[in-house]
Amino acid sequence: MRWRLRLRGDALLTLILGAALSLLLYAQRDGRAPTTRAPRAQGRAARGPTPRLRVFQAPDEGAALQVYEEDTPEPPTPTGPFDFRGYLRAKDQRRFPLLINQPHKCRGDGAPGAGPDLLIAVKSVAADFERRQAVRQTWGAEGRVQGALVRRVFLLGVPKGAGSDPTEAEGTGSQARWRALLRAESRTYTDILLWAFDDTFFNLTLKEIHFLAWASAYCPNVRFVFKGDADVFMHVGNLLEFLAARDPAQDLLVGDVIVQARPIRARASKYYIPEAVYGLPAYPAYAGGGGFVLSGATLRRLAGACAQVELFPIDDVFLGMCLQRLRLTPEPHPAFRTFGIPQPSAAPHLRTFDPCFYRELVVVHGLSAADIWLMWHLLHGSPGPACAHPQPVAAGPFQWGP
Repeated sequence: MRWRLRLRGDALLTLILGAALSLLLYAQRDGRAPTTRAPRAQGRAARGPTPRLRVFQAPDEGAALQVYEEDTPEPPTPTGPFDFRGYLRAKDQRRFPLLINQPHKCRGDGAPGAGPDLLIAVKSVAADFERRQAVRQTWGAEGRVQGALVRRVFLLGVPKGAGSDPTEAEGTGSQARWRALLRAESRTYTDILLWAFDDTFFNLTLKEIHFLAWASAYCPNVRFVFKGDADVFMHVGNLLEFLAARDPAQDLLVGDVIVQARPIRARASKYYIPEAVYGLPAYPAYAGGGGFVLSGATLRRLAGACAQVELFPIDDVFLGMCLQRLRLTPEPHPAFRTFGIPQPSAAPHLRTFDPCFYRELVVVHGLSAADIWLMWHLLHGSPGPACAHPQPVAAGPFQWGP
């Protein structure tokens, strides 16, 4: 009898442990899925934006400090300890040759003086061909969208260690391989811009100023420019709807705006900024680099301003410094979710990777290539997502439906 009771107890314990393990695995699986926060308005956010600044408040005495790194996405390329001595020696070097160009990218549809209504510029790295393909086949497709002419370019530097001197011979091994691959990709898709600087996280500022100079020279008539990362999902229709009421001849830069972000002084951080490089207690207001939109007029003014601002190793902060020089304030918009969106606390078990959420937004940051492709087809497939409100409703505070 005791043996049977012991056996039954062991069996019951095994069932309990098995159930607990299953729940743990299920939770981990859900935790890896992309998440978004429900939009604040049931209607299309682009119709009536509610300004929303990400403010880094001064903490209470004794509380843990809020710092820039906590709300910053992972860099597009792995980085090691940053060599500030080398950076300070080379920081004034800001002109690098253009190895692959697309001089005819911004030609219109034949009308004299015409240019694209929207130029999509995506930061990428040479090895990330999969993400570039996902963008090309989904939200970054070229052509007419809602009557607007859309064009696309990818912004690249030289893979670190592959050699960035354009006068060097083609060579062999990895240097020859990356050059051949990017040239073949450029011939096929005509959307690669490649400059002769090392493609590292801290050189994203170089990518910024070189693109502004390129767009000013080769796209003088572009109406609007969206600039973002390759791991974002962008709803082109919502963006164009928002821009329809805007004048490209007026200043405009809209995104997920950060104010009062403080530089990190901890040497162990990859975002470490010593006081010798930036001595002020807070950065100027800037738009998160995951994705923002600007007018053609602002693009041309920024190109001139950034040429006069000392280079800074964090690209979106650097752009905020250029805006500050122009005395322009970036405009916040709640549909730009460039720092990732946690699940709402009111429904922690809600699966928010759902087209009914994404159809209300403009930008969501931090998706894999497969997730970008999947969400695009969920939104644009036939008959389309079955949402609780298939038609836009009046804008207002978000409320959970039945």
